[in-house]
Amino acid sequence: MKSGFTLTETALSLAVTGLLLAIALPSLTALKQGAAVEQAAQNIVAAHRRARAAAILTGKPAILSVAARSLRITLVGADRPHWADSGPLDQGVSLAGAPHDITFSPIGISIGLANASLQLSQGNAVRTVVISRLGRARIVRSP
Repeated sequence: MKSGFTLTETALSLAVTGLLLAIALPSLTALKQGAAVEQAAQNIVAAHRRARAAAILTGKPAILSVAARSLRITLVGADRPHWADSGPLDQGVSLAGAPHDITFSPIGISIGLANASLQLSQGNAVRTVVISRLGRARIVRSP
């Protein structure tokens, strides 16, 4: 007697595997999108903290420019950026609205800006970075 699988058993196992993949793939896609949006939001918060620290440490106002393609910190009076990184669009995450410039005074408080909200999204995953006038940034996760 030969051991092995019949054609019917193999076809059945492939059908079950295909069904499980069809159920699991949308969840995996949503998980991947959520992770990409979360990472982009964390990058903006990190740039915000870095700009605030740069203003305090150098004693000069620092401008954080948040755009879809770039995050950039420039010290007032400098001819080139103090720090630069890629924006959320490089991760496939869209940033709603126009680019934002946030200026930090040498004491770490943002100048000329009340509360700002930066909305990031990819697919159904949405995060909002809320920046307060006092120099705090937080991430709000939408359900």
